[in-house]
Amino acid sequence: MQIAQDTVVLIHYTLTNDSGEVLDSSAGGEPLAYLHGNGNLIPGLEQALVGKATGDKLSVKIEPEDAYGAYDDDLVQQVPRAAFRGVPDVQVGMQFQAQSNLGPRLVVVKEVAGDTVTVDGNHPLAGQRLSFDVEVVGVRAATEEERAHGHVHGAGGQH
Repeated sequence: MQIAQDTVVLIHYTLTNDSGEVLDSSAGGEPLAYLHGNGNLIPGLEQALVGKATGDKLSVKIEPEDAYGAYDDDLVQQVPRAAFRGVPDVQVGMQFQAQSNLGPRLVVVKEVAGDTVTVDGNHPLAGQRLSFDVEVVGVRAATEEERAHGHVHGAGGQH
């Protein structure tokens, strides 16, 4: 069976950046199971997998616009420390959920200077070209329930 809309796909993958640094990998663990065509993967990787079948291997580079988007300087903001009520010691690297005009957004503290905290709402991989080495380890038709819910049910994509 080939990968197409509403197929359940199991892949092993290694994600690296342009420097060759491994950012994520399923090596040594369970394969990633996802429902194809439902926005469960970045668009560029999902498109590269269309038509592939169990046993296929591929290496693909994904440009930022087909991954996590361009880095948006407007998503870096300075907010008063008082906005972090209940957090006595705000530190660089802490993550918080903030409300935005687009709904909830994860932000990361980039700098703390006096009474000002700089937060970044960009995805950590925004603006980066990503490289994936992928092996397709399984493809099956999705169940009606999986299609209705938009995601895979059961461990390892088994139903």
